[in-house]
Amino acid sequence: MRHEKAENLLLLAMEMQAARGGLTLDDIAERFAVGRRTAMRMRDAVMRVLPQTEELLGDDRKKRWRVPSTTVDRLIAFSADELAALAAATNLMDDANRPDLAVLLGDLSQKIKSLMKPDIRRRAEPDLEALMEAEGIAARPGPRREIDTRILEALRRAILACDTVKIRYRKRKDDALQTYRLHPYGFLHGHRHYLVARRADGGMGNRLFSLPDIAAVEAAGLPFVRDPGFDLEAYAAEAFGVFHEPPSDVVWRFAPHAARTAAEFTFHPGQIQEAQADGALVVRFRAGGLLEMAWHLLAWGDAVEVLEPLALAELVNPHRRHWEGLP
Repeated sequence: MRHEKAENLLLLAMEMQAARGGLTLDDIAERFAVGRRTAMRMRDAVMRVLPQTEELLGDDRKKRWRVPSTTVDRLIAFSADELAALAAATNLMDDANRPDLAVLLGDLSQKIKSLMKPDIRRRAEPDLEALMEAEGIAARPGPRREIDTRILEALRRAILACDTVKIRYRKRKDDALQTYRLHPYGFLHGHRHYLVARRADGGMGNRLFSLPDIAAVEAAGLPFVRDPGFDLEAYAAEAFGVFHEPPSDVVWRFAPHAARTAAEFTFHPGQIQEAQADGALVVRFRAGGLLEMAWHLLAWGDAVEVLEPLALAELVNPHRRHWEGLP
């Protein structure tokens, strides 16, 4: 137990150094799952060992404590578990058709290894190899469309700099290329990958552009002012997947034999689950994207019934089949 307490104090000192604005007592209590009094004792212990710890008063009038930069740098080490987690994240990004992030994570892994002392790195390598062999990642079935990492990088730079871009975009229906001037706002990633942008002329609000269908990106050299009211996370929550349309009140009923499995799913961040007297499970939320809901629900077969909205019920209910397993 004493070793665990010492480890937590060391981790707290590292986090107090990493947090530019410092940590509040609530931050400490939440991070280490302790009560406020214990959080105060942990803070005091760090301040006794590191008297250079600074006390700050934030804009919210809450006190924060920060360890000056470089104070505990020599105490920071990287374990085989952490390196394996980073390698697994790299593989997951590659499998999710995100080669841009896979490359960045791979570069980060190499930089971390270069910072490790040679003897520590040699001791960690056998454990890292064993952990990676045990960390299996199931390959996603089916084809996937490739994304040009140069397109992603150009768009990412434009998003960070709030620069207008001109893109050449391929329409799926007729394969024709069209030119758009856009204010890029961000990316939505899922089983498909999209750029979220607005037309530079101010028309049509937020629009989605399939990243694999962007043939070219060119900086227009015109800065734009980002809408301070736009929230990408809130925008994403308006839809079940990535297709955006006016939201509907959605109600699904999962049969008793599927209720336990369905209860383990988060279908939408705002969902409400209601257990029924007969063992069934009702799930409610509000979102658009009925077509993507239909694609997903058909995998549940006759284990689910759409109660609302009617448009979704007509897409799904007549075509349900009995499957031997559940998603």
